[in-house]
Amino acid sequence: MNKQIKQIAERLKGLRDSLDLSYEEMADRCGKDPYEIELYESGDADIPMSYLFDVAQHLKIDTSTLLSGDEPKMSAYFVTRKGKGVSVERTKAYKYQALAAGFSKCKANPFMVTVHPKPDDEPVYQNTHDGQEYNYVISGRMLLQINGKDIVLEEGDSIYFDALQPHGMKALDGQTVQFLAIII
Repeated sequence: MNKQIKQIAERLKGLRDSLDLSYEEMADRCGKDPYEIELYESGDADIPMSYLFDVAQHLKIDTSTLLSGDEPKMSAYFVTRKGKGVSVERTKAYKYQALAAGFSKCKANPFMVTVHPKPDDEPVYQNTHDGQEYNYVISGRMLLQINGKDIVLEEGDSIYFDALQPHGMKALDGQTVQFLAIII
């Protein structure tokens, strides 16, 4: 697993330990299996963004703190220059760039998401998380699956949906897709 995933795993474990929560207690709070929590904290498995959102929401911390290890400090405004947001490549196929990482107590989490193409026969990874999500396609085409329904989005298309519905995306046409995701 890459260095960033290992660092996030260490922060998750440190947070759980500092709150004196067992794997089971953390699993109950976040609706996961204790084995999954242990696996994420090992740094040997990809950590879904949905889990990071759940941890942040249930433990009342900023998602960006889990991603970067830094506490956001700005309260009036925060500027993210092109290509400069806190970036996490969860896997070789997905890159999340946090666009409001320095703003304290965000009510929405905006990300620039880059998804690289995968083989056509590879299934779409599904996840769920609390809240709602808005996606706006900047470039490329993507398949977005929501609760078993396939929706193709092209450059300029957008969608708003209930993030508790199982959802996942895949780049189409062998091309990288980039989209703005806002999680509320």
